[in-house]
Amino acid sequence: MIQSEPKISVCIPAYNRASVLSDLLESVLSQNFEDFELVINEDCSPERDQIRAIVARFISKYPKRKIKYHENQTNLGYDANLRDLIERSSGEYCVFMGNDDLMCPNALQTITNAIGNYPNVGIYLRSFASFEDDPKNIIQYFKYFDKEIFFPSGASTITTFYKRSVVIPGVTLHRISALKYSTNAFDGSLLYQIYLVANILVDMNGVFSPEIVTLYRNGGIPDFGNSEAEKGKFVPKTRTIDSSINFMKGMLEIAHATEISRNVKIYKSIVNDLSNYSYPILSVQADKPIIDFFKYYIELIKLGLGKRLLFHLYFISIVLLGVHRMESIIGFIKRKLGYTPALGSVYKGHHQQNE
Repeated sequence: MIQSEPKISVCIPAYNRASVLSDLLESVLSQNFEDFELVINEDCSPERDQIRAIVARFISKYPKRKIKYHENQTNLGYDANLRDLIERSSGEYCVFMGNDDLMCPNALQTITNAIGNYPNVGIYLRSFASFEDDPKNIIQYFKYFDKEIFFPSGASTITTFYKRSVVIPGVTLHRISALKYSTNAFDGSLLYQIYLVANILVDMNGVFSPEIVTLYRNGGIPDFGNSEAEKGKFVPKTRTIDSSINFMKGMLEIAHATEISRNVKIYKSIVNDLSNYSYPILSVQADKPIIDFFKYYIELIKLGLGKRLLFHLYFISIVLLGVHRMESIIGFIKRKLGYTPALGSVYKGHHQQNE
């Protein structure tokens, strides 16, 4: 009997963080959805032995689940590891999960249902929540719209999906299309998924659904900067100002390269969208001395993010009120609205099904 390919490949790039891996695997393997495989790439981390043992335990615990586990011979780095995960997958769609995040109950069914409601879907834009320590301790919800929405292929959809696909848990893309656009040109950017999102949406449609499907763990210590592609751009165990600048440069370089190579006008609108929603871009370095934080602000202006008034208001508000108060205010606004407010000219797609 020929075994059909699964609908979904859940892809996990594993590097350290073995202490929280069990919770992630349990959240995936306990899904009330059968048509999926789990693909894990361990990227030559110091905790390889612990990760291997944990995965082996779950293979025994869930013998009917299809679990692929691979150990890289060298440290590929985030972007190349994502690319290798896609190549090792066999599902129609790949759903990515960070190695310390969690999948919500019914997530895979929710994703599959939304994709199935519309034609030629290449990207699913998820809703997620962030938590600290305990998944019951939700800090903030990231729900961009209040209902399921169909987004036709093209520049407007790319702009909406671009920055909203940076956080990895739940990012879902069409596997064959991802293979079609495979490249190592942006290795070391930590942004391979948004390169794929932008290129796939030139030809294929997108869909958003408001159900929270993943939980993003706040406070994790970054492990980027170990691979050859990442050295010089990122520093393991810390977030330097230079690393944040390099990250933003990567976002803009990918947008610019996609605009040229695919002949789709997206760069200016993406910069404007980043500027309108630049609070997290600024706040990530707000713990630095004020003079260093100001220099960071100036460097972001040089990159083009200072063209929108909101960017400057965020900076002033962080300096005057602090991050804690600002995040309380932002969280309050989101809770009152039930979704993230639309700032600037955010494209909101089509609300009708099967359009």
